[in-house]
Amino acid sequence: MKITFRCPAELLDHLPKPHPAKRGVPDWYKKMPMNAFSTDLDADVQTLKQCPPFLDAMTYGFLIPLPVDIEVDGMDFSWHWDVPQPSDGPGHTDIGLYDQSPLGFHSPAQAEGTPYFNEGVGFAKFNCFWTMQLEPGYSLYVTHPANRYDLPFRTINGLVDADTYNEVFINFPVLWTDPDFKGVIEKGTPVAQCMAFQRQEHELDIKAMDEEGAAGFQSLARELLHGTNVYKNQFRAKKS
Repeated sequence: MKITFRCPAELLDHLPKPHPAKRGVPDWYKKMPMNAFSTDLDADVQTLKQCPPFLDAMTYGFLIPLPVDIEVDGMDFSWHWDVPQPSDGPGHTDIGLYDQSPLGFHSPAQAEGTPYFNEGVGFAKFNCFWTMQLEPGYSLYVTHPANRYDLPFRTINGLVDADTYNEVFINFPVLWTDPDFKGVIEKGTPVAQCMAFQRQEHELDIKAMDEEGAAGFQSLARELLHGTNVYKNQFRAKKS
């Protein structure tokens, strides 16, 4: 499926480009051991590195990278991003083609009524500088980069019908989950993971297992218990 990304012409040489999520596997995952010793079981156990669904979630879809280093000290943010002023070229309007700030903020009141509403704490917002166009009938699911709990923020989930809504940027509101974080969030850090899916209704077929289904369940459960890489070798679909 074709996904088309566009940015203002003067920013093309300044922005890190969206890329397939499989190119964004973090170093901590690459360095993970395949097995680790469990003091509770007094034996070696498989780590999450041997769980294909864990990796597949991290490598599906595409990632939107942060366009510039952002220095964080508590809830103070700063950056130096020397980008051109919006031009007066095609498509220029009185509101400008883009905000020159990579980071924005939302009022706490915009989250009133949600479990994460906090009177004194607003939401950060990573500004995106790419429009994203999907093929007809497809929508874009936007979420926090899968399993990236090492990041000091959580991108709020959203679903956008980007087959029709694709002429402006989709920005990414985030909860700042580590208010004591001090350091630099580096350029290229993924701030959102996006997955395209075809819109369709779901028919839920709910029923009890029959004898054949129960027998199949027991057989596969037994194989999973005693076998190695059963899911990976027999069931895992190849991802493009």
